[in-house]
Amino acid sequence: MAEEVILLNFWPSMFGMRTMIALKEKEVKYEHREEDLINNKSALLLEMNPIYKKIPVLIHNGKPVCESVIQVQYIDEIWSDKNPLLPKDPYQRAQALFWADFIDKKLYVCGRKTWATKGEELEEAKKEFIDILKTLQSELGDKPYFGGDTFGFLDIVLIGFYSWFPAYQKFGNFSIEPECSILMDWGKRCMERESVATSLPDPERIGGFILQLKKLYGIE
Repeated sequence: MAEEVILLNFWPSMFGMRTMIALKEKEVKYEHREEDLINNKSALLLEMNPIYKKIPVLIHNGKPVCESVIQVQYIDEIWSDKNPLLPKDPYQRAQALFWADFIDKKLYVCGRKTWATKGEELEEAKKEFIDILKTLQSELGDKPYFGGDTFGFLDIVLIGFYSWFPAYQKFGNFSIEPECSILMDWGKRCMERESVATSLPDPERIGGFILQLKKLYGIE
């Protein structure tokens, strides 16, 4: 019986990018189904993720796996024969999961504020955003990747945001490079990988999508 792998996704999602990259790193063939989250969520999405009704949803042989960080762990365990993503050492694995949680709790919300707020709230958001990146940069240190010499789990968790950085900077009117050049170099290094380059959208397209969102939510 052939293995069936389907990914329900929405192209601008930095979370869906994680799952795409993980599948490509493992050389898993999958069917990509694009969802229309703004106007019309599919019946399959609502059936497979009835709790959150959100993408990405990984469907493996008819069984859904929700939440991108969980999906990357699942992919690493199911297709364990090539390109390990998570550290084998329990402590290192726990640390990687801690930083993944930090990224999901801090970076997404703060990044959104760079284009959805103005005035004092925007200024605070920009400062907090740079502080978050500096914290992550400190964790990266002088290593090529977060896990050391090889591209892995935490790189996959963070790299999707890299495609949003130009839009955050444009709409928030600030620059990441001066204080986070090491992290930006890491992003360029990750983009040299085919799995990443083919999963991340053009940053200009992200900018156009944000303009759509601003119009949709009445944000000037």
